[in-house]
Amino acid sequence: MKTAKVALVTGGAKRVGAAIAGELHAAGFTLAVHCNRSRTDADALVERLNGIRSDSAFSLQGDLLEEGACERLAAEVLDRAGRLDCLVNNASTFYPTAVGEITENDWQSLVGSNLKAPVFLSQALAPALRAAGGVIVNMVDIHARIPLRGYPVYSAAKAGLAALTLSLAGELAPEVRVNGIAPGMVMWADPPPPENVRKAILSKTPLGRAGEPRDVARLVRFVVCDAPFVTGQIIAVDGGRSIGW
Repeated sequence: MKTAKVALVTGGAKRVGAAIAGELHAAGFTLAVHCNRSRTDADALVERLNGIRSDSAFSLQGDLLEEGACERLAAEVLDRAGRLDCLVNNASTFYPTAVGEITENDWQSLVGSNLKAPVFLSQALAPALRAAGGVIVNMVDIHARIPLRGYPVYSAAKAGLAALTLSLAGELAPEVRVNGIAPGMVMWADPPPPENVRKAILSKTPLGRAGEPRDVARLVRFVVCDAPFVTGQIIAVDGGRSIGW
């Protein structure tokens, strides 16, 4: 019977999610890598991880916006792995929504991926996480506290996720620890914003540069593996941007 701890990373096929998956895998976890439309990337990541350590990763696909999808994903993870020790709610939709042009679909997509899915996935996996003495890490955003101009629905959804993080830390204690990570600019969008926008962002970052996905991933690993007395916290990894310098 497998005894390795198991982590589920939603949106784990590429970018920051893939970095988190790799870091937890290096810490000894078996990885369940969730994806929606990025199955090729997810399978490639799983193949690479299994090449490092045999039978230590598998991929799962599902649109978390669909009714019942979170419960199905939770059941599939437990069926495949038999346990769960760490849930990283990383999957996210991110795009601007100008006031006056916000649609119901915008609301469903942005709130659904950034807040609704973490609620229902955490709820579905809470019994397994309690049994394991596990950890939930929610990927919040510095813009949960300082709204991003032009992104009111996204900012509101992440603010809700921040509140959910604190609530779950109380609701699931003492068996489960729940924390949030609030990244700043650790990876430019694809395609990246214009150079003047990038310069404006970096000018507000005391360290004067963008971070890297690994900066987030290493903090996730620390919170999961090396911080047993830390819960109910939202930790920024943003080069100091959130201080409002």
